[in-house]
Amino acid sequence: MASNQVLAGFHAVQARLRHAPDSIVDLYVDTSRQDQRMRHCIQQIEAAGVRWHAVDATRLDGLARGMRHQGIVALAHPRALAITVDEVLDTLEDQAEPALFLVLDGVTDPHNLGACLRTADAAGVHAVIAPRDRAVGLNATVQRVACGAADTVPYIMVTNLARTLRAMRQRDVWLVGADDAAERSIHQVDSRRAMAWVMGAEGEGMRRLTRETCDELAAIPMRGSVESLNVSVASAVCLYETARQRLLPD
Repeated sequence: MASNQVLAGFHAVQARLRHAPDSIVDLYVDTSRQDQRMRHCIQQIEAAGVRWHAVDATRLDGLARGMRHQGIVALAHPRALAITVDEVLDTLEDQAEPALFLVLDGVTDPHNLGACLRTADAAGVHAVIAPRDRAVGLNATVQRVACGAADTVPYIMVTNLARTLRAMRQRDVWLVGADDAAERSIHQVDSRRAMAWVMGAEGEGMRRLTRETCDELAAIPMRGSVESLNVSVASAVCLYETARQRLLPD
């Protein structure tokens, strides 16, 4: 069990059933829950050929380790997605769509990371990148908050973030750092090229070396009294500005 991922709740379990049912080792269901959502999920489980066990809520509470499980918990092998930036870029070489990355410079809150992954999936991000030594990994809380996006968007943790960013620049990925003090707006950034949005950590922002490695800095226009946005909200604003621009006619 220690080597398996714990997937708790409908979103996380159903996403794994859709994308990699063979990775599920065991699945546990509270059959005292008889609503339509649970019946539909059991149908999906059985259609995928995954074995499941009827257990009580107390057993599920222990398996979920404090997470909200909604009556369903799966134990699964970690799913293999792309593990390097080069691997992602190589797969995009023959596609018309330019690369889009989200770089998180030290996000340590699993709820923020889960929300970032969920937005990244929705906005068409090809991979999320973070430093290995000062960021949260794909733990069970991240899996739950991401609502299945951790199974679709590669989360690549790198030993040296600045070195990785320089390597991305060598492969023509434009690096844009979100910075409240920047003179240019995110709406002035050309998001139609291969690019990465670089976001700072909660409260601290980007590290100096990360900021200096960016090709340009851009600010989210703020018209109210608050000075900054939560990193997951800021990521969503930046990513959807890119999505908007890429829908515009040439």
